[in-house]
Amino acid sequence: MDKVFAKNGTETPEPVKAKVSGTVPEWLQGTLVRNGPGMFSVGDTAYKHWFDGMALLHSFTFKDGDVYYRSKFLKSDTFKKNTGANRIVVSEFGTMAYPDPCKSIFSKAFSYFSNAIPDFTDNNLVNIIRYGEDYYAASEVNYINQVDPHTLETVGRVNYRNHIAVNLATAHPHYDEEGNTYNMGTAIMGFGRPKYMIFKVPANASDEDKKQPSLSKVEQVCSIPFRSALYPSYFHSFGMTENYIVFVEQAFKLDILRLATAYFRGVNWGACLTYDKDDVTIFHLIDRHTGKAISRKFYGDPFVVFHHINSYEENGHVVFDLIAYKDSNLYEMFYIENLKQDTDKFIENNKIFSPPVCQRFVLPITVDKNTPVGTNLVTLEDTSAKAVTQNDGSVFCSPDTLFVGLELPQINYKFNTKKYRYFYGSRVEWSPHPNKIAKVDIVTRTHKIWTNDECYISEPVFVASPDAVEEDDGVLLSSIVSLNPAKPNFMLILNAKTLEEIARAEVDVSVHMDLHGYFIPQKDSN
Repeated sequence: MDKVFAKNGTETPEPVKAKVSGTVPEWLQGTLVRNGPGMFSVGDTAYKHWFDGMALLHSFTFKDGDVYYRSKFLKSDTFKKNTGANRIVVSEFGTMAYPDPCKSIFSKAFSYFSNAIPDFTDNNLVNIIRYGEDYYAASEVNYINQVDPHTLETVGRVNYRNHIAVNLATAHPHYDEEGNTYNMGTAIMGFGRPKYMIFKVPANASDEDKKQPSLSKVEQVCSIPFRSALYPSYFHSFGMTENYIVFVEQAFKLDILRLATAYFRGVNWGACLTYDKDDVTIFHLIDRHTGKAISRKFYGDPFVVFHHINSYEENGHVVFDLIAYKDSNLYEMFYIENLKQDTDKFIENNKIFSPPVCQRFVLPITVDKNTPVGTNLVTLEDTSAKAVTQNDGSVFCSPDTLFVGLELPQINYKFNTKKYRYFYGSRVEWSPHPNKIAKVDIVTRTHKIWTNDECYISEPVFVASPDAVEEDDGVLLSSIVSLNPAKPNFMLILNAKTLEEIARAEVDVSVHMDLHGYFIPQKDSN
């Protein structure tokens, strides 16, 4: 497995024209920029976790029926330091780096001291996000790196902490119809009382003279105090409706003391995450226009969530869909040592991991204080999700299972914050080969599959047809890594209605496994 997952990628810095079979829709004009780990060893040193690899950006540009591919490593400070030293010198999520053994005892002591409060890596390998009209490679730390989406050149890094009080921020923001960007972060150290922060970057935030980063116009929406100052909830994404931010304060937490002493004790940052199976999950609803939270306590059983699918309001309820796990073992699966197992052993060992379950929660926005205890407050007829009143006035929420075995969810983003019917993603079964793309119909609770045994698929990105009326009128784009050395890698274009292949664009160059990306329509990318 590691021959595909953990091999060092190579750059294709100049655009390569793909060989197209089938027909690329004439209306498909723009660039899909994607991000993911692409360098796993430097000199004689190697990363221990797949999520540590240095970021390799790649793009597929669709122009008048043709497709062009290019890729470049993100030239972050981390990349420059590691390649300059020809060894890994910057710590990552699953790999702790230490001072050069040739350094003096004094410089070693200083390194230990400076790492007590981590200054995180700027190896932004998770996603491509937009603030104003600027695009950034992002992960979950305080640094993001601005990139040119046309050339994939690294413009320069920006520190969230210089603009808003956060040490960490997600790589999965939301964009409203006006072009504003909403995101969430965590203020752990150096910003007063620990808290979660929700912030907004206006659509017009980009500086015409390029002198100020778009974050210079950031606006705080609200803050939410931690339930426990020493154990903030980890979050990878959040939900947003027309009027509310949905924040799931889960039982998967960051141990602050362990983080602060990780460097001294020789443990990586990943080991500072802990899952409390005896805790509960708290659901927060925050009015994104006023910044005020609904005071009633909504809670549920513990679970682990990385990705939200969509959220919307209907008849006095907030409906939000997410992908839940019953434990936090997913990260363990991606340690390089585990990925080195042969296929049969990998499948057998990973049967202990819980599958990703697509779940729907429904919260009533208003609750009559005279409602009898034990009443299910959900009055929507198309879901089995429940919200039941408790003796103390709180509301216990239990989900409706939509589908089992899907990750990297995507929707027609024009339906973000709105009632929707379809979502798409990578079908997850007990196999190390993510070779199936799935489309789930929430109304009929059925699904369609596209599959190819000789490849790895990436997160399928939905692009709507111009003037589309129906929600699934469009295409799915997925970067495909071939497992057969005799067959090229390619960009797959599927009819989103039927999941039938419309076209593929083959490139005879290296293409790496990735995580997430952003499609920039031509009108935005000129």
